[in-house]
Amino acid sequence: MTAAVETRSDGGPAEGSVRAWVGQSGVLAWRQISVMVRDKGTFLQLIIVPILTLIMFKVVLGDAIGSATGQDSTYGTVPLVILVSAMFGSVAAGIRLNQERGTGLLARLYVLPINRAADLTSRLLSEVFRIVVVTALLIAVGSTIGFDITGGVGAVAGIFGVALMFGISYATLVLALAVSARPSAPLVPLLSLVSSVLMFFNSGFSPVDAYPEWLQPIVENQPMSPTIEVMRALAAGGPIAENMIKVTIWTVVIIGACLYPALRGYHKAATAR
Repeated sequence: MTAAVETRSDGGPAEGSVRAWVGQSGVLAWRQISVMVRDKGTFLQLIIVPILTLIMFKVVLGDAIGSATGQDSTYGTVPLVILVSAMFGSVAAGIRLNQERGTGLLARLYVLPINRAADLTSRLLSEVFRIVVVTALLIAVGSTIGFDITGGVGAVAGIFGVALMFGISYATLVLALAVSARPSAPLVPLLSLVSSVLMFFNSGFSPVDAYPEWLQPIVENQPMSPTIEVMRALAAGGPIAENMIKVTIWTVVIIGACLYPALRGYHKAATAR
């Protein structure tokens, strides 16, 4: 009975099976990665621009941030650029999803004999791939300008881990918005505004106590700041428990709040006439 449920008459995995979900998610994730790499403009924006941004921050703001914090500025700017690249990369993926909805590609995928969750999962998997690649590149570049990770392999793994926690939660938020918004909706300005506000009001640029007193609780507790502080502590040494709890809470809250709207919105977008 189980074999009948898990396989089709042609011997392939049944559409709703875990085997189909895993295998088809991988195939569709490769499609997403191929689209991203072949689009030269997107590739430059997602890979080259973060590296140039990191170098620019070091050249333009390095001394000012260093004198304010008493620490090499790269310990703030490398984590900052990692998170910013994750956010703007997710925005690009969300725009692509919204466009594919408008062209009818989602509807065509939906009527194929594939797992219903595979395409949405593949988009998150492609985000994981991109975040890992960009994080590795930025850590490598950062190591040449002062970002020395003193905690060894465990600290490096921790930096990748919190970058993925932040990136996946933000990507889930973007996907939920992308499938819920109309193809003509001003998705780019909205998401760019959110990303820009988070980018400039965090502890990566300057210490929290350098902001106006009324703004400090917001800056200290918005999702980017504790993530940056965990990455800074993993690289340079220091306590991580309190900020790690904040990162975990933000990750659970964002994914928990956005996962169902993303799944429901994808279904409606793919089946809309």
